[in-house]
Amino acid sequence: MDLSRRRFLQAAVLTAAAAGATAACGGGSGAGGSKDSKNLSLWYWAGGLSDKVVADAKKHFSDDTLKTSVVGGDFKTKLLTGLRSAQAAPDITGIKGEDIASFLPNANRFVDLNTVGGGQLAPQYLSWKLKQATTQDGKLIGFPIDIGPCATFYREDLFEKAGLPTDPAKVSAQLSTWDDYFAAGVELHKAVPKTFLVNNIGSVFTMMVGQGTERFIDKDNHFIGDQDHIRTAWTTAVKPYTLGIDAKINDNTWNAAIGSGALGTEIGAAWHALDISNAAPNTKGKWRVANLPGGPSNLGGSFLAIPATSGNPEEAFKIISWILSPENQARGFTDAALFPTAPAAYKLPALTGGDAFFGGQKTIEIFGPAAEKIPTAYEAPADAAVAAPFYSELTSIEAKGKDPDEAWKDAVSQAKQIAQRQGVK
Repeated sequence: MDLSRRRFLQAAVLTAAAAGATAACGGGSGAGGSKDSKNLSLWYWAGGLSDKVVADAKKHFSDDTLKTSVVGGDFKTKLLTGLRSAQAAPDITGIKGEDIASFLPNANRFVDLNTVGGGQLAPQYLSWKLKQATTQDGKLIGFPIDIGPCATFYREDLFEKAGLPTDPAKVSAQLSTWDDYFAAGVELHKAVPKTFLVNNIGSVFTMMVGQGTERFIDKDNHFIGDQDHIRTAWTTAVKPYTLGIDAKINDNTWNAAIGSGALGTEIGAAWHALDISNAAPNTKGKWRVANLPGGPSNLGGSFLAIPATSGNPEEAFKIISWILSPENQARGFTDAALFPTAPAAYKLPALTGGDAFFGGQKTIEIFGPAAEKIPTAYEAPADAAVAAPFYSELTSIEAKGKDPDEAWKDAVSQAKQIAQRQGVK
């Protein structure tokens, strides 16, 4: 896998500062399709939905003509272009999780899904994920395709060499805090000197920010990236570097590191299992999954939305709700590693079986409870842009040996400048 979702999300964060965070969709509602049209179009990106489920949707809604397009390249840019021209906009579109906040200020460009049945179905889906696509005045512009509940992926064989616990339940219990996790990393590196605990310290920072109820900007549009919750995440993230258990991987050498055993653990989302198995198929059976230190966190997860120009919003939502039913979300997990947003899917065979790559472990026992306990946090439209300097400065620590305190000061200074340009107070 040349560009994993893990790497794509990392790149998205770092690109946001240059690209800007607000999705200015232009004015006017446009003509769109004719009312009650039976000719509907759906845009998504490769891997964004199960192709098999989409194909079956065409058959299931046989009274409609559903034209589907797998859009390559910069999906957000192409969607914005379509929304501006109106006539070119699809009736149903995917919106990537890292982009949803930037579309909320232009909610009028989308149908409020509460008005076409979304409100009735909402209790069947994770409330914290629905809130990511909900404006402050209650409009729901996206229905959740998937999420990325996070966990600790670890090499059981390397843990055994280091005298560490190997059973997932024991690992979850004994490595329950970040300090416990780092202490285990020191023991692991001591026993197996070529093995490190984390790929880079930015990954720790991401997980810790996701474990909180506040991010970089508050609901009143004030910058809070210099406050204690971010400072604590920063200080904790730097610890693996100072302890010498950071592999400092910020390039394309990750695949080789996974295959060689240079990384004894990975902290990441459920879909990251596919990245690991693709990168290191010869390690099948050696990996296990335990709870993330410090509590649940989420990384990624996208939405389906209906542009306001859709020719038949009611029918479009019927298609969305069918594609994203618990049963079809379970199929999406099997086909495309899309972790469901409907908890009912967690009890279906597609998710309850053992995973051979993880030694037969039933990983849903880790990911399911984590998914339901992820904290709700407000994400401002400019959040990704404001966050970008923190990741750049963490990389400077690893790559250039920059003093962590100086890097912190520079990250905060740069973030404040970006926040001001984005209209943040």
